[in-house]
Amino acid sequence: MDPIFGNLTLLLSRWQFATTTIYHFVFVPITIGLSVLVAILQSAQLKTHDPRYERLVSFFGKLFLINFAIGVVTGIVQEFQFGMNWSQYSDFVGNIFGPPLAIEGLLAFFMESTFLGIWIFGKGRVSERVHLFSIWMASLGTVLSASFILAANSWMQHPVGYSIDKATHQAVMTNFWAILTNSLFLVTLFHTLLAAAMTGAALMLGVSFYQMKRNATKEIFALGARVSLIVLFVSSLAMALDGHVQGQVMVQDQPMKMAAGEALYHTEKGASESLLTIGNLHDKVIFQIGLPHVLSLLATDKWNGTVQGIDQLQAQYTKEYGKGNYVPIVWLDYWSFRIMAGIGVAILGLGAWGMYLMRKKRLDDSKWFRKAAIAAMPLPFIANTTGWIFQETGRQPWVVYGLLKTSQAVSHLSALDVGATLVGFTLLYGVLGTVDASLMFRYAKKEIQSLTESGEAGVSSHETEDEELGSLVY
Repeated sequence: MDPIFGNLTLLLSRWQFATTTIYHFVFVPITIGLSVLVAILQSAQLKTHDPRYERLVSFFGKLFLINFAIGVVTGIVQEFQFGMNWSQYSDFVGNIFGPPLAIEGLLAFFMESTFLGIWIFGKGRVSERVHLFSIWMASLGTVLSASFILAANSWMQHPVGYSIDKATHQAVMTNFWAILTNSLFLVTLFHTLLAAAMTGAALMLGVSFYQMKRNATKEIFALGARVSLIVLFVSSLAMALDGHVQGQVMVQDQPMKMAAGEALYHTEKGASESLLTIGNLHDKVIFQIGLPHVLSLLATDKWNGTVQGIDQLQAQYTKEYGKGNYVPIVWLDYWSFRIMAGIGVAILGLGAWGMYLMRKKRLDDSKWFRKAAIAAMPLPFIANTTGWIFQETGRQPWVVYGLLKTSQAVSHLSALDVGATLVGFTLLYGVLGTVDASLMFRYAKKEIQSLTESGEAGVSSHETEDEELGSLVY
């Protein structure tokens, strides 16, 4: 393959995978987060028999189903790309990467689909407890689906439980349990689930406050706002603690990613945490705000702990792996990390503010908090996206850390072929994004019956809502 067009094929393949992955990951946290929140609301309804919970389950259940459907469609494309655009990668790691993806499809996805079908069409046909069990099992299915995918991804970040077959030069699994207990997998899974809970809660909180402007249903959505606020605060607080643990694991398993995320070029003891740097991150700093010793404290739990720098790691990797550039795109990792972390702090602050107002019984009537909650709805999506950008680009030039470079993993395709599919996927996803956004806005803004109207309408109103819920599947 011509070097020029080979590099172009690699570049376009990376852009295509990044585009489809980021787009798909927009829906994953909503699906996981809303499934758990809907299950919580339905559990509360069964225990208290409060009709407000039933109305909230029906309302937010529609938003959950919309995102589940779009997420399934976009997720299928992901697996196809491993064979189409990254066949060399698939050939090298198929023995390891295949089993988690197979289990995800055969166990988790069918589990989600089966119990979701019972939940959608079983209301009034199965007992209330079985109906509740179905949404919890569907929610568990979304968690298991994410778990097996993250197990495969974490192996790419930190390979464990494998050996290299001398005859085929392929990676072969030797210990599946080691892959499931990979230190990076455990912290990444917990972090992703917390992000999903935070995303679903932020969406529910913003929509609830938007709907609370309608006096007829204010008491219904005020309850939704309180439930989602508690989940938002707890998940964002736990996220901050888990982020600290994840950073320490990263220092051990991927020190170059940590160094790039902090733009730390030289190994330091008592390293400062950079809050903001303006100018060239390497040697032409115009303005900088840092916290002395904080990076060492966070990374090593020691005030004067040693944090390795980019230059020293580059020299180390050159000796270990041969000549080459082992430094990721520093400015991209530096800023994506700060956007993610900054949004996390902002959401934690929003949650703490809301909890204070709720304790003072002023939450429902706070005009400024209502505006802030509605404005904050996009923030978790931005944080999720920048977090994954940091996670994936920070390990470059490796697709499998220390074993296979990204340049060695791409298929032997023409740049024209990859460019055509990149344009095609972008257009297709643009259409799907428009459809999803329009459906979400339509159902999030839709008026629902007040408790009085619901009581007057009787059973027929609930039957109509159930039919509408089921129709979203098609």
